Amino acid sequence: MSTPKYHRIVLKLSGEALAGAQGFGINPSVIQSIARQVKEIAEMGVEVAVVVGGGNIWRGKIGSEMGMDRATADYMGMLATVMNSLALQDSLEGLGIPTRVQTSIEMRQVAEPYIRRKAIRHLEKKRVVIFAAGTGNPYFSTDTTAALRAAEIEADVILMAKNNVDGVYSADPKKDASAVKYDELSYLDLLKDGLAVMDSTASSLCMDNNIPLIVFSIMEEGNIKRAVLGENIGTIVRGK
Repeated sequence: MSTPKYHRIVLKLSGEALAGAQGFGINPSVIQSIARQVKEIAEMGVEVAVVVGGGNIWRGKIGSEMGMDRATADYMGMLATVMNSLALQDSLEGLGIPTRVQTSIEMRQVAEPYIRRKAIRHLEKKRVVIFAAGTGNPYFSTDTTAALRAAEIEADVILMAKNNVDGVYSADPKKDASAVKYDELSYLDLLKDGLAVMDSTASSLCMDNNIPLIVFSIMEEGNIKRAVLGENIGTIVRGK
């Protein structure tokens, strides 16, 4: 068996990735594929934490643009991430992988509250931990949640799995045929060039804490394992 390059990771999944081609809701075949890939790396001894977005169900930004109070719209988005997290937990446990969901907003009937030391203990016991409900605060994205949790649990890397692109490009490759894919970037490059990989708050947090980020496609099964083994897939973003 190959030796993992990274031993504790945060896997960032967008809500849209869970929807697959249907664009809305949860696609069972997609979430099962992700669960199989997570199982694969968990059985290699990798400690896995997951942050899931909620855009396949509700996007706070869209609600705000419709005239809804921004904080209310964002809280609705946090609840959407909980639904996605519970669905992923169910898929993982169906494959025999012990999993815990921790939420930033307390809802003890369905999940544990987020406690940093408890999350780390779960990881040490080789349980997959899914961080739900964002940071628990409006105006912050799940990208920022991934960066914050990665810093808190001292993760080696953030794996940002995309469903519509296989790395970071100079422009949208679907709109610009001349778009160039980057193999490696710095967080300063992301901020300076306005590359829409993650929001500026998340980028700054990763840069300040020297947490590498790998952006890759989730649509090809096995890519999570390839990223964990350190294979050259997607784009790696480093602190400097």
